[in-house]
Amino acid sequence: MKFFTKEVKIALVAIVGLVVLFYGLNFLKGLSLFSSQNIYYIKFNNINGLSQSSPIYANGFRVGVVKDIIFDYSNSENVKVVVDIDKQLDMPGGTSAEIVSDMLGNVQVNLLIGNDRAHLIEPGAVIEGRTNDGTIGQVKNMIPAIEKMLPKLDSIMTSLNVLLADPAVAQSLHNVETVTANLTTSTRELNRLMANLNRDVPAMTQRANILMDNANGVAENLAKIDVEQTMQKVNNTLDNVRLFTEQLNSNDGSLGLLMRDKSLYNNLNSTMQSADSLLTDLREHPKRYVHFSLFGRKSK
Repeated sequence: MKFFTKEVKIALVAIVGLVVLFYGLNFLKGLSLFSSQNIYYIKFNNINGLSQSSPIYANGFRVGVVKDIIFDYSNSENVKVVVDIDKQLDMPGGTSAEIVSDMLGNVQVNLLIGNDRAHLIEPGAVIEGRTNDGTIGQVKNMIPAIEKMLPKLDSIMTSLNVLLADPAVAQSLHNVETVTANLTTSTRELNRLMANLNRDVPAMTQRANILMDNANGVAENLAKIDVEQTMQKVNNTLDNVRLFTEQLNSNDGSLGLLMRDKSLYNNLNSTMQSADSLLTDLREHPKRYVHFSLFGRKSK
């Protein structure tokens, strides 16, 4: 009698299919087919949607996977998560874990590696864990503040609607448009002025350079003047003027006597009058003073 009958072959194929299906599902879940990892337990108060086959990371590198979750029905705040960690990763003392959720709802476990390498955590030990809500947690924390702000925002929006419905706002906007047009015109004129300045500045600079050259020439000529000799001449002139003034004020000189002696003035005035009378008589009776005769002087 043959052992590998048709029924036995069907049974063997079914068993192999179940084994392949089991390991295939574990492989798809990310579970190791052959144990090359260490098992640790992480205790959480809330696993925040963590499930089997969730990844475990250390410094952003995947080092393990969640193998199982054990819930303590007698203590709802005590949840143990069984994790498989790569054997190559040492677990220093002080290592902890945290559950992180992203905006898409994906959940993962991050290992926070400790610094106490003198005391390593042995496989099978319990690691303390906590929940880090991440961005979602920050948004949750902002919700109370946002709820407080909503009434104020509603009041602000109402005030804005009332303000925008005011005709004065439309007029102000029209005025702003006019001011903008004026500013545009002023900017155009300013650009034109700057263009003219850019064209005229070189000529002005050249003229300024010529003036500076002339000023330098004048300064050189002034530097060549003998200031001491010039001042000596000025002092001499002032001394002569002072001497002339003293002579005018003195009674010794002719000019001083002429300016101060009244009798001399009267005599000069009388002399001038006599000379004037003489000239007048000479003009009226010239024969009294001049006589010409071809035959000699006639006796009177």
